[in-house]
Amino acid sequence: MQITIVSVGKLKEKYLKQGIDEYLKRLTKYAKVNIIEIPDEQAPDNLSKADEEQVKNKEGEKVLTKLSTDSYVITLEIEGKQLTSEKFAKKLDELATYGKSKVAFVIGGSLGLSEDVKKRSDYAISFSKMTYPHQLMRLILLEQVYRGFRILRNEPYHK
Repeated sequence: MQITIVSVGKLKEKYLKQGIDEYLKRLTKYAKVNIIEIPDEQAPDNLSKADEEQVKNKEGEKVLTKLSTDSYVITLEIEGKQLTSEKFAKKLDELATYGKSKVAFVIGGSLGLSEDVKKRSDYAISFSKMTYPHQLMRLILLEQVYRGFRILRNEPYHK
């Protein structure tokens, strides 16, 4: 399986980089994983709704250019479907079984995803109703992908 993670925002924190590198190393046994960083748009804290949409749309345009037409796109959205780790693993297995060997996960910026990116999505998942920093979500996503492959192969992994 070929997995691409398209993420808005640059990863700056050393501890997150170390964790991500660790899971990327672990995942080489199961899949080819590529991370694409999209620069986030600079925006002041007190944006109007129209300005927020404009920022999301600019980021969304950049995200869409990184998604291949043959990729199955999974967006991370607060409104997405919440899955257990086992059901997430099953989803990965179903994609592989039905010929969807290219999977792209999309993590939006601090304002979320544009409507155009949501429309391009084949499936939306949510890790929680809580909001997490998009840089941290990259690490959480990689851990769950790794956990999913371990579950599918009945390999031990801590609970």
